[in-house]
Amino acid sequence: MPMIVLCLVQFMLVLDDTVVSVALPSIRDDLGFSASGLPWVVNAYFLAFGGLLLLCGRMADLLGRRRVFLMGVALFGAASLVCGLAQQPWQLVTGRFVQGAGSAMAGPAAMSMITLLYPGPEERTRALGIWGGIAALGATAGLVISGALTDLVSWRGIFLINLPAVVVALVLLPRLVPESRAPGRPRLDVPGAVLVTGAAVSLVYGLLRSGENGWGDPVGIGAVALSAALAVAFLRVESRAVAPLVPGSFLASRTRAVANGATLLFSMAMYAMSFLLMIQVQTALGYSALLAGLAYLPYGGGILAGMWLSSRISSRAGTRWTLLPAFAVNIAGLLLLSGMTAGDSYAAHVLPGMLLLSVGNGLSLPVMAAAAVEGTTEEDAGLGSALFTCVQQIGGAVGVAALVVMGYSHGLTAGAVCIALAAVLIAVLLPPRAGGPRRPGEHQADDPSMPTAVPQS
Repeated sequence: MPMIVLCLVQFMLVLDDTVVSVALPSIRDDLGFSASGLPWVVNAYFLAFGGLLLLCGRMADLLGRRRVFLMGVALFGAASLVCGLAQQPWQLVTGRFVQGAGSAMAGPAAMSMITLLYPGPEERTRALGIWGGIAALGATAGLVISGALTDLVSWRGIFLINLPAVVVALVLLPRLVPESRAPGRPRLDVPGAVLVTGAAVSLVYGLLRSGENGWGDPVGIGAVALSAALAVAFLRVESRAVAPLVPGSFLASRTRAVANGATLLFSMAMYAMSFLLMIQVQTALGYSALLAGLAYLPYGGGILAGMWLSSRISSRAGTRWTLLPAFAVNIAGLLLLSGMTAGDSYAAHVLPGMLLLSVGNGLSLPVMAAAAVEGTTEEDAGLGSALFTCVQQIGGAVGVAALVVMGYSHGLTAGAVCIALAAVLIAVLLPPRAGGPRRPGEHQADDPSMPTAVPQS
């Protein structure tokens, strides 16, 4: 039952990543957005979400994961109500920013609770597989739900539909999941939190700005440069901090470092693919917004099939030999889709590549998520979850900014190159036994610096 409630919230949070996309024309006409202002209905959410993830993940570890989760869900629900009732553009953009902040609190806290509820490698991979599958289904369902509500009711329904799920989570979760936090006296590294949040916000803003105005935009370049300067300052502060926001021992795990690096490249490809394919289906094939959303439904079925296979393969073959074939399937799917042109049929030129890609995603995502939090404990589960999600968001922002401008075919081909680079990273740098079957009593750590799991208090 706790897993059901947490997955319901995850479905709701990811739904809001994509649900706005199809409704943007109706929102523009109803509220009077300018051409330059409309993208911020999407960007405000990603800016807050991507920028606050690490801070909120560490807050969950220190202040209590259940507490921060419930605060995030409540904030997200209140912001959804504001969005649904907005009468002015600034009200909707503000509501979307607060939604992103609520997601940054709730998402990593929920993933860290799942990580601690299922500590064994096999059961953790299976649980995170379900979690990742629900996320993918939420992203797919968002396109369909957005089209249906916008066409049949109003764009306001895409925000108000969140409220029942918020109420269910706030009522049930306190009764189902005990509180958990890092042992010892809670202490937040305030200078480190300010610097890393500033670096993340500046980076996401710079990438989004560059995606809108081109890579020569001085404001975008300045934001990325500021992000780099803040990141350097963060590393210097952390090296001297008594209780650093990101402990050195956490970053010393090669499995987690490689998993997050591969996730960055993978997210670049997948976010760009989703953006480009939705536009291509509507322009090249002439589909309506609702029909384009329905065309995505097989993607959800492929994700579920890939998840089912992933939990069975990874426990026997380990992380490396699950991810390398999975990445090969993803590359094949991207290359197949990249050949679609105007006048092609859905059944012959879209569906085969989409199914391959969805199965590859289902195989890949749970294993990367499990590797990214391998060895995390009561002390740092929230941080591991937040870092993984932050890498996904930043990778997505980079992919949309860098690959979309190449055009449909070249963008998908570049995405295939990104996944090929992720495969090289996994093949060369991932510890051989990461995520593989272990003898009873054997540690999960891939190196002496990684802490082993501790029982929950």
